[in-house]
Order: sequence, then C-alpha cells, then structure tokens
Amino acid sequence: MKTIQGPALFLAQFAGDEAPFNSWDSITKWAADCGYKGVQVPSWDARLFDLAKAAESKTYCDEFKGQAAANGIEVTELSTHLQGQLVAVHPAYDAAFDGFADPSVHGNPKARQAWAVDQVMKAISASANMEIKNHVSFSGALAWPYVYPWPQRPAGLVETAFDELAARWRPILDHAEDNDVNICYEIHPGEDLHDGVTFEMFLERVDNHARCNMLYDPSHYVLQCLDYLDNIDIYKDRIKMFHVKDAEFNPTGRQGVYSGYQPWVDRAGRFRSLGDGQVDFAAIFSKMAANDFDGWAVVEWECCLKHPEDGAREGAQFVSDHIIRVTERAFDDFADGGTDEAANRKMLGIT
Repeated sequence: MKTIQGPALFLAQFAGDEAPFNSWDSITKWAADCGYKGVQVPSWDARLFDLAKAAESKTYCDEFKGQAAANGIEVTELSTHLQGQLVAVHPAYDAAFDGFADPSVHGNPKARQAWAVDQVMKAISASANMEIKNHVSFSGALAWPYVYPWPQRPAGLVETAFDELAARWRPILDHAEDNDVNICYEIHPGEDLHDGVTFEMFLERVDNHARCNMLYDPSHYVLQCLDYLDNIDIYKDRIKMFHVKDAEFNPTGRQGVYSGYQPWVDRAGRFRSLGDGQVDFAAIFSKMAANDFDGWAVVEWECCLKHPEDGAREGAQFVSDHIIRVTERAFDDFADGGTDEAANRKMLGIT
C-alpha cells in the first residue's frame, strides 16, 4: 500500500488581482501558511504562470518550481480545464465559451479549437519539463445538449459525437505518451465524459490509450446519484488524480437532480466546503490507500455558502486528518508462528 500525498490546493478559485493572490510568490506563501504542501496550477492564468515559456524552457520551469519550493510548496499538476473544454464545443455553447479563449480566436470556432489543442499540447510539454507525470483537463462536449433524449435522439448521433471527440483527442494523447504524461479527464457534468459509462465509450475509441485516465472527484458523483465508492474500485487503474471536494444532494417534492434552473444556494444538489457536505471521505481515503493511490489529495474549494479563505484553511486540516499513513506490517504479526513450505503442506495434510 502507498500513502497519499497532500494536502494540496487547486489555485483556480483563488487567483485574483489583489495580494496575496496576484503573484506566484505571494500565493504560494499564502498556501503554505494555510497548511498546504502542494498546489495545482491553472495554466491559463498569466498572473501566476507563463504557459508558452514553460512549454519551451526547462530553465523557466525549474525557476518556477524553485520559487514555490522556497515557500514550502510543491507543484503537483498543471490544469487545462478551460482549454480542454474548447477542444470540443457544440455550437449552442459557442458564445458562452468564447471567453475561455484568446481574443484573437473569438467568433471563429475552428481557430478556437486549434488554439485549444495547441494550449493542451503546450501544457503537456510543460508538465514534462517540470517532471510532473499527471495533467488534468476537461474533455469538452459535442453530445451534451442531447443528454436527455427528448425528442428521441437519431440513431448514431451519440456514436458520431464520441468518434469525433476521440479523433480530436488522439493526437493529444499521443503527445502525452511521447512526454510520459498522463491526461486525467475530470469526469464532470457538462462534459461528454461525465460518468463511468461515457469514459468507457471514449476509452474504447482511443484504443484503451495508456495515457487516457481520470481525475476522481466524488462531488460530481453525489450530484448525479452515482455510487462514488464503487467507482473507485471499478476505475482504480485509471484514477491518477484526486480532487477532494464535498457536496450534498437534498431532493424535495419540488426539485431533484436538475434543480429547476435555481442558483447554487437554492439547488437540491450543491457543492460544499470540506466536512459540510455528505461525502464519506473516511471511506474514500481508505479505498485510495487500499488501491495504492500515491498521487496528491488536492482540495478544490467550491461552496455556495462559506468564504473561500475559510474553506481553504479548513480544507488543509481536513485532508491532513484524513490521509492514512499506511502500515508496513500486519496488526497480527505478533502472533506469527513462523512457517515454511514443508510446514504448510503438513498443515494441509498434503504428503
């Protein structure tokens, strides 16, 4: 068994224009002060990170990691959630997602998609330069507008969508293979890869690519009423990253999974700060330890009620309290009477 690393913090929800969240030096000092040992970096945020430079310069990457290390922080992974989203966008979402891209490609879906692929490729190269083995992204979505089959979906619609999604990602996965980096898709509503079944549909189409893996986040499964503990055992060989995020689902006679277009605070399913929701993290950390997961436990703060800075500080302690330092011996070793093959055969009555 292996011990999970952590706690770490995803910085996407914290980067801002005010100190200490507006520079790499100050935000890593703040994260360390909160009790974190690592941070996951949003590669799109120029206030913290220069993706183009990191993809080309090992020296820049060493300096970037070195500054964090001087503040007591390790770089755990890079994220391309926003850029990965743009690898596949249904036209219904063109206007909504243009804001994720460089202004030069706004209003031009083909150019935007090419830009997104280049961004993810750069992040993989940067990960290799930093000697980081895992990278997190979203898959994007072509079929999501048709997730509920009314009117009935035409035969082959979903299959065509997944064929195209796989074709777009295959060169990126091959680049990841060339750089010894795993792509970990965050399984997430709004993405075509939003549960185990859809992940398997995609995995089959990329020929079970070794670099096609998962980021496990139980909060997205609570809101889908999916068994998030069973999921760990099913996909243990593909789970390479872990977001520690809490959630709750409280259906009523008025709303359920879809939550009636309500804002987060009024939804039946909503994200909560760690310890304030319904996720059984003791069971999750136990399964992770039993399954030899040795990656990072990364807090992703998303809560409709609690202040993010309070959630971050509480989250660091929460994860520290849940990490299991795995044992190197059995609890009943004291009763080991010693044996050998001859003794074993004798005990079994084998002559």
